[in-house]
Amino acid sequence: MTAPSAPPAPSTPSAPLTPPPGDPSLADPAPGPDFVTPVDNVFVRAHMGVPEIDASTWTLSVEGLVERPFRLGLADVLALPTEQLTAVHECFGSPFRPDTPTRAVTNIEWTGLPLAALLDRAVPLAPARHVRFEGADTGSFQGDDGVSYVKDLPLATAYRDVFLAHGMNGEPLRPRHGYPLRAVVPRMFGTNSVKWLTRIVLTDTRPEHTFTTRFYTRVLPGHDAPQPVREIDVSSKLLSPAPGAELGTGTQVFRGRAWSSTEVVSVEVSVDEGPWERAHLDVLGAEPTWQGFHLMRALPPGPHTVRSRARDRAGRVQPPPGSRNSVHEVAFTVTG
Repeated sequence: MTAPSAPPAPSTPSAPLTPPPGDPSLADPAPGPDFVTPVDNVFVRAHMGVPEIDASTWTLSVEGLVERPFRLGLADVLALPTEQLTAVHECFGSPFRPDTPTRAVTNIEWTGLPLAALLDRAVPLAPARHVRFEGADTGSFQGDDGVSYVKDLPLATAYRDVFLAHGMNGEPLRPRHGYPLRAVVPRMFGTNSVKWLTRIVLTDTRPEHTFTTRFYTRVLPGHDAPQPVREIDVSSKLLSPAPGAELGTGTQVFRGRAWSSTEVVSVEVSVDEGPWERAHLDVLGAEPTWQGFHLMRALPPGPHTVRSRARDRAGRVQPPPGSRNSVHEVAFTVTG
């Protein structure tokens, strides 16, 4: 364990570790029936490719406006007391199309430690107001050359919420999911959960950066200026029936998942553009996971559509079609 000096040289993106174009993890894979999403079904997003990291030389530095800057190797990190956190994890979607509907979402059991444990060791100085997280992935993005993936959060938020994960669903992180260490920010979009973490820097101002102030911003209701993409929206996704499914006659069971930055308090289902009916909704437990819902209906033979919309404790409701988290619709057929 040594004090931080100059950051290590950026690693080179490794094409073999980057999912090929046909890999379903690059799309919006269906959440599946499992409460915890299998690792193989977790989506992958890598703006500048997946860096190849040598675990024997990798380090994490905690520096900036702190009393006691330090650097940890992987063995140091793994020797720290570990905890588990199960949380819903959602991709915001394209930063160029912030209103395009997308539902790349998973529920993951992370293993690691709270960021607070490292901040307590570093002892933030009085002027510190923000925390910058920097990943090892570097390259060019939309005309910016030699950039690293950087995100930031207010110090109080980072201290309270950020989890540093080195495990995923009971196994070590895979390279394409952030090995050897990544940030996880429950209740926030995945863009804030920096992978391949190498530096944590405390500052007195927000960093002006490609991924902090240029991209991943949007104008929220009640605001005139763009805000950083942080808290996840209230959303739901129907898992069954599958799009285009052909179902036998009898009672149909519509199942899905709902999630938000706070508790989802109701989910309604509409069949064939009929009235909204309240579905049965699983109670949210102690962790920020998704919640299951279902509704049973008998339908006649023929084509049908089913929609779902969620409402959260903050009073937010999924909007009509056209927004990134708009009501989810599935078309299917009941055969005679």
